[in-house]
Amino acid sequence: MKVLVIWRLLTVGGVNAGWRNRSIYFKKQGIETEFLYTTDHGGLHIMQDVANVYLTKDERKIIRIIKDNAYDAIIVVDTGSAYKWIRKAKFKGPVFIEARTPELIKLQPHLKNFKGIHPELIIVPSQYQRRLVSILTEDIPIHVIHNGVDTSFFRAISDEEIDFNSAPVLPTGKKIIGWIGRLDRRKNWPMLIEVAKRINSERDDIEIWVIGGAQSVQREEFAAVWQAEKLTEIIKWFPVIPYQQMPHVYAKIRQSGGCTLATTKAESFGNTFIESMVCGVPVVASNIMPINELVVNGETGMLYRGQNVEDAVNQIYGIIDESKLHQQMSQAAIQRVEDLFAIQVVAEQYIHLLQKWVPSITNGNGEVNPQ
Repeated sequence: MKVLVIWRLLTVGGVNAGWRNRSIYFKKQGIETEFLYTTDHGGLHIMQDVANVYLTKDERKIIRIIKDNAYDAIIVVDTGSAYKWIRKAKFKGPVFIEARTPELIKLQPHLKNFKGIHPELIIVPSQYQRRLVSILTEDIPIHVIHNGVDTSFFRAISDEEIDFNSAPVLPTGKKIIGWIGRLDRRKNWPMLIEVAKRINSERDDIEIWVIGGAQSVQREEFAAVWQAEKLTEIIKWFPVIPYQQMPHVYAKIRQSGGCTLATTKAESFGNTFIESMVCGVPVVASNIMPINELVVNGETGMLYRGQNVEDAVNQIYGIIDESKLHQQMSQAAIQRVEDLFAIQVVAEQYIHLLQKWVPSITNGNGEVNPQ
């Protein structure tokens, strides 16, 4: 069984992190996953060691890839132009859609015209995203399958296992707040700046780690504000941290008694939330869908009101200043992810769904289903 996933953006982000985990599990079940991207935004290093990756904008090459590789199914992730390529390649197998963009106006072009292709279903990662997609489509089934995390890789590693020599270096006597993701308006780094200013004026035992953003469109704007506001002591920016080092980053945050902070305005899911939680790090984020589908307020993290800076800061203090609560949240967060978002749980759901349309797909035991 061979599946092609088409997405225009090869990023270091939740979609590709989710597919990395899924493809590793699929391979164990006898399903080979290949990826076709049109633009690299720094994500190649997290994908190329687990699957075959094609990176091209050349339509003739793309059509040839589809023709030559005898795929059993194609999955299109928010790439409207893919339907033209599939039609021109005369692909006869089932086509599935993954709708990931959490903004209606940006999602619409990818669901507006299928160019003669008839998708079997639309797969979304959250109930919130299901509601969004239902506004734009009719007569195509929509299924929710959460993103999954590889709990053998992302886990609460022991202090003895932590690579303390790698960046970021854990400072003495500081609680760490991790802010992880792209530097753009949707991730809302300006709110992070306001949070940092507030904390900086009140205490000196907190350090904020900004992880990522090396190729973000607003990295220079962020850097200028970060420096102009004189926040370089409280905010430490690490534009590139290898994906393989992230469990160690989370472990350092957990060991410090810290948490992760998300200031995002919109998400279709949010991989960093479940990565943080399964590593035993409580999450502070806005009380919006789908974040409140992942983070249980008061149990695995704290949810603040809207984009309220004061409330966000208070929720951070509530976690990092109560060591017993921090420990309770850490354990509850790990358990929630293992129960609901472990890759073996959600990837099996994906396989069972595909089995309905692809007779040659293997079952959960690695055996080929009968035709």
